[in-house]
Amino acid sequence: MLASFLLSLREGLEAALIIGIVLGVLLNVKRTDLNKSVWSGAGIAVLASLLAALMLNLLGMEFEGRAEEIFEGVAMLLAASVLTWMIFWMHNSAGTLREELEEKTKGAIQEKGKKALFSLAFLAVFREGIELALFLLAVQQTASPFQTLTGAFLGLASAVVLGIFLFRSTRKLNLRSFFKVTNVLLIIFAAGMVGYGVHELNEAGIIPSVIDPLWDINHILSDKSQLGLVLKALTGYNGNPSLTEVIAYLTYLSAIATYVLTRPQKIWTSSPSPAA
Repeated sequence: MLASFLLSLREGLEAALIIGIVLGVLLNVKRTDLNKSVWSGAGIAVLASLLAALMLNLLGMEFEGRAEEIFEGVAMLLAASVLTWMIFWMHNSAGTLREELEEKTKGAIQEKGKKALFSLAFLAVFREGIELALFLLAVQQTASPFQTLTGAFLGLASAVVLGIFLFRSTRKLNLRSFFKVTNVLLIIFAAGMVGYGVHELNEAGIIPSVIDPLWDINHILSDKSQLGLVLKALTGYNGNPSLTEVIAYLTYLSAIATYVLTRPQKIWTSSPSPAA
């Protein structure tokens, strides 16, 4: 549940910040009459994201045996790739996010008004929604549907509350610590997705195991025990991994963590605004 909570909180907060910035610009230029277009775009994007999530789950249910292993393996690796892109993007580009969104919003007001603002809000929220749908599909492979949905609901609800607080606050709030901590946790989640994806492709015979298992400590901590399932959902724990699974996990974890932790993080601070 923690994995789906954190992923939903992160994606939901990014969407809330984007919508808040757009609404803030409309308030500053005294064009709050266009707020409806922004909310319409965001609302339809949420519905479209839910539909996409449902279709992904139905697609996964269609596969059995080796086809299911291939689907789950590819879904895991794809989710890890998108999650990695998201980590890099926020780490490297967030410093200019506010300025870019403000420019796009002002340009949309001058050029096409309602349609442009609708598209801006729709694309921003839909992108986050599609990413989250893919992440939750991956998380669902290591957690129950109830835990996944509960964590997602709590994460999105927290994102809405935090987003409103940020933009209604009377003081500046720096998001550096939040994104730095979540980046580290998301790197661990992504490494687990990579490991699990390789494991499934090992099972399907797509990627050779080389040595399987490399070790077996299930008699000490089974990956099917309650604690083992929690660790599996959070870190990709496997009590009897193959050699290629371990190599993939450690290579990803060390490479991405080194990049993120050794490069200065750029992040913007939210200024007071009653727009959210």
